Amino acid sequence: MRVLLVEREAAMVRVLERSLRGHGFEVSSAASAHDVLLHAGDESIGLVVFDLSPFTDEQWGLLQGLRAARPDVPLLLLAGAEDCLVKPFALEELIGRVRRKMPGGNTPRPTTLQAGQLRLDLVGRCGWYADQLIDLPSREFALLEYFMRHPGRVLSRQAILADVWGYDEDPASNVVDVYVRYLRNRLARAAPERAFIVTVRGEGYRFDVPALVPA
Repeated sequence: MRVLLVEREAAMVRVLERSLRGHGFEVSSAASAHDVLLHAGDESIGLVVFDLSPFTDEQWGLLQGLRAARPDVPLLLLAGAEDCLVKPFALEELIGRVRRKMPGGNTPRPTTLQAGQLRLDLVGRCGWYADQLIDLPSREFALLEYFMRHPGRVLSRQAILADVWGYDEDPASNVVDVYVRYLRNRLARAAPERAFIVTVRGEGYRFDVPALVPA
């Protein structure tokens, strides 16, 4: 199923597209009334994420037209009405809402990510290596979850910044490098013989473990 993202701000579109695709969703985006109604006829659209800010008569009319064209499709609004996320919002909250609203979203999902002896508990918000607990602050937990969902792929600093922090542009800092170092140190204390996160010079980082296995 595909998510239709109705958003006029190009920078926000890029952030949300990266985040949704990083969590396994297919995404189409539309910025004009013509594009919205064109996509509305696509039967693969399983959810519409619609930004109503600023709220105008034009936006309301577009929403009503979308509802008339596809009354069956779940709708998540970023401002007002049926189901609302108020800006600014955490990307993790948006992803959770999208999963719940998509058809089949109530189907039980894996609560653990596992790669080799490394295991991430998505409910308890902690990590394990073999039988050793790895205590992870929220940002390092989100970073490790992101790596574990993309095993073996080279992830650029910009992609990590957008998908984990929600920044579309580099805020002139080395925040990604700093938190990768924090995360490496925590993993090294639990498994000193393993180098989970590999630096790919000039490109970014790669989570270098056996293929991801959902528990």
